[in-house]
Amino acid sequence: MTDQPWPWPAGAATGIGSLPGTDIAEAQRVVLGELPALPHLPELPARGPGADLIGRTGGLLVELPVELYAARWRIALRPGRDLRRARDLMERDLDQLAEQAEAYAGPVKIQAGGPLTLAAVLELPIGGRMIRDPGAVRDLTGSLAEGLRRHVEAVARRLPRASVLLQLDEPSLPAVLAGRISTESGFGTYRAIEAGVAGALLRDVVEAAGVPTVVHCCAPDVPLELIRSTGAVGVALDLGLLTELDPLGEALDAGLGLLAGAAPALPPPAGGAPTSAQVADRVRKLWDRLGFPRRQLAEQVVVTPACGLAGATPQYARAVLAACRDAGRRLHED
Repeated sequence: MTDQPWPWPAGAATGIGSLPGTDIAEAQRVVLGELPALPHLPELPARGPGADLIGRTGGLLVELPVELYAARWRIALRPGRDLRRARDLMERDLDQLAEQAEAYAGPVKIQAGGPLTLAAVLELPIGGRMIRDPGAVRDLTGSLAEGLRRHVEAVARRLPRASVLLQLDEPSLPAVLAGRISTESGFGTYRAIEAGVAGALLRDVVEAAGVPTVVHCCAPDVPLELIRSTGAVGVALDLGLLTELDPLGEALDAGLGLLAGAAPALPPPAGGAPTSAQVADRVRKLWDRLGFPRRQLAEQVVVTPACGLAGATPQYARAVLAACRDAGRRLHED
């Protein structure tokens, strides 16, 4: 194992991003109360367009305005109402964060869509997704890189005693690499983006952000070596989707941090939220199977839900965050 320090305290837990409901003040109170070691800026998709992952990140783009057309996000010819709404929601969220966490002095995590997922979803003004045009993908990446640099600065201004950790959400990354992104007709797929090209695009965003960055991918076949090559300090994934342990072991041995999705994002049919003991045991068993010493576990691993909690009830979401928090503390005490 390496001696690399990770940008979170030992025994930390955090959320992936989304929570149920529409009250940002209440959502931030829950996060700050249940996740004191590594709170995150919550996302509330139930507020509607502009609060979803693509619209929220689209509002951060520089000189690439976005708009909704036929319930899909696309690049617009000029800024309009949809872009104003997305930016207003983010501004409101940051103001509320500054009010509630004014004295907070630890790491705080913010989330945004990554360039490959944006390219796979955002449409060009003339039709078709941006992934069809390599030049458009490069322009999108540059716009996102500059937008995230400014976003990080805006968060840092509001929380001058905190340190910012950025999470890039890339759920579509494996599909982009495998050429599985469907065309609009559904009868074809777009050409795959080569791993080297995808890694370079991600690296541009990571470097521009200027803060420690983790890449979140809630899909099977997470490209761990590619993610490690970008300069990211960690990867966030759903432990339930792991099929091979060797690639994960190699990435962790090389110093990559792990945000371990160990608690279900939705309650099982015949039960409630998992206990902290169950969550901790799941992480502990994985670590033991990988063959790493227990003393490193609480430092290198952050406990999280398997994915976002927007589809859960408020009661379940709060219980899962509390279970992750207490699981992290259990692992730290081992």
